Amino acid sequence: MLKSVRIMLAIAAFFDDEIWQMDVKTAFLNGFLNEELYMMQPEGFVDPKNANKVCKLQRSIYGLVQASRSWNKRFDEVIKAFGFIQVVGESCIYKKVTGSSVAFLILYVDDIFLIGNNVELLESIKDY
Repeated sequence: MLKSVRIMLAIAAFFDDEIWQMDVKTAFLNGFLNEELYMMQPEGFVDPKNANKVCKLQRSIYGLVQASRSWNKRFDEVIKAFGFIQVVGESCIYKKVTGSSVAFLILYVDDIFLIGNNVELLESIKDY
């Protein structure tokens, strides 16, 4: 929810935390498909010997109804494996606490906001 993002940004401003923004350029290409999907050969890439054949999709592509959901599921699995915990009641906000360092990650479609009180922790999250 957009108001949750605004609240997190207000809290970060109040505590003078770092706020970083990242855009995932190929977000929807990183999702895995759970079902079998086929498409016609793309224009310009048609194999002349097999022009009547179709392509089986191995990964999600832009334009698929499933693209956004498959990206979100994959991101959720990966970020939780890194030690983040999803905030109860808000599925797009994750937190990670390491000693006195606290980091929040907000996923908004294909944009990521990192908020935290420790630059080294934020760098390690960004690198991951």
